[in-house]
Amino acid sequence: MTDAIATRRVGSLSGLPESAEGARHLVWWGNIGFMMIEGTGFVLAAGVYLYLRSQSHGWPTAGAHLPDLMWSTIFTVGLVLSELPNLWVLKCARTQNTRGVRIGTLVMTLIGVALAGLRWMELQHLNAPWYESAYGSVVWMLMVLHTSHVVTDLGDTGVQSAWLFTHAIGDDQFADVEDNANYWTFVVLAWLPIYFMIYWLPRLG
Repeated sequence: MTDAIATRRVGSLSGLPESAEGARHLVWWGNIGFMMIEGTGFVLAAGVYLYLRSQSHGWPTAGAHLPDLMWSTIFTVGLVLSELPNLWVLKCARTQNTRGVRIGTLVMTLIGVALAGLRWMELQHLNAPWYESAYGSVVWMLMVLHTSHVVTDLGDTGVQSAWLFTHAIGDDQFADVEDNANYWTFVVLAWLPIYFMIYWLPRLG
């Protein structure tokens, strides 16, 4: 004879919201963790650059030349200015503005394409092959590391934009747009010290 298993309800979850936004959303914290991990990668790469510079008699090393400023500066200005529409998209996501997030993610996708093109031009004017010196190798490492983030976010934003235009948008999708906008801010902020190290620190002595 099997004894009946007694059950006792200790609480109800029916009053909890079906979705959340910002710090109340688990994915938001995952995005923060993701940026912290990648930020650590940037710090380590910058540490390699500064260490090699401190151990070299000249910087750039013999046979290498300083990268050109024009394309890098145009890229940097464009990247910083992209924060204006990005912050608008973030606001639209937080206020659950359907039309705003659709238009905003499309605009950010187009901006991403333009910035990727500028970065391609920038890479053509680094003036130091990656395989010829420690200087060239570490400069290319930093550039490729940041470029991978630009391209990754471009792909993410493009897919997100296409989805938003072809599906109904709910709370979770607004939260996704918010996370993507926050990540783009990380991409922008991560570039500024790299730009200074590669393009201006050697020129300042």
